Amino acid sequence: MRLLLVEDEPSLRESVARKLHRAGYETDDCGDGETALEMLAAERYDLVLLDLNLPRVDGMTVLRTLRKTDLETPVLILSARSEIADKVEGLDAGANDYLAKPFHLAELEARVRSLTRRQFIQRNVCLRCGRLSFDTKSRVAMVDGQPVPLTRKESSVLEYLLLHQGRPVSQEELMEHVWDGRVDAFSNSIRVHISALRKKLRAALGYDPIRNRIGEGYEVGESEQ
Repeated sequence: MRLLLVEDEPSLRESVARKLHRAGYETDDCGDGETALEMLAAERYDLVLLDLNLPRVDGMTVLRTLRKTDLETPVLILSARSEIADKVEGLDAGANDYLAKPFHLAELEARVRSLTRRQFIQRNVCLRCGRLSFDTKSRVAMVDGQPVPLTRKESSVLEYLLLHQGRPVSQEELMEHVWDGRVDAFSNSIRVHISALRKKLRAALGYDPIRNRIGEGYEVGESEQ
């Protein structure tokens, strides 16, 4: 999952980004509304975490501008404005959730999990494909109840493929949603991580659940075909 964090307080921005990174999310961040609008115009994010008190362009303007062209990307407002009227204004402007400052990072992570699952119409914390399961809270993959040790990036790739069962996911899509903006489009990073993930899952399952659809991308399935 690739998130955009827009927060003008550097220390809070750094701590939130670090927490989300440890939770398995790729996070781009910025500290003002004008830069946020530029990033939103250039990239597609799975979730936007948006402060309201921003320099250059305020957060409410960022939200309303985004909603003129994008009604789907979830937006979680993070704001010191905790009055009911402020929450109502933010939700009416198109935000999906509102978290008042100060907040606990554990609650923030839970809200992020809820919003990203909701985007993909995924109600359960645990994603399943036959004997394979992935707990989006603990970030643990299991086969027949036994944990499969995966790296952070391998876990993120598996999660995204499981969220999109039934269709192939292209390398470009994985790059947009699982990698951060620093990855080189011509690098071999995706193929290397996919190969390592397939090897581990093959060892645990006895078959490779990830199929390479030539010209389309990667698709996860319950049995080898």
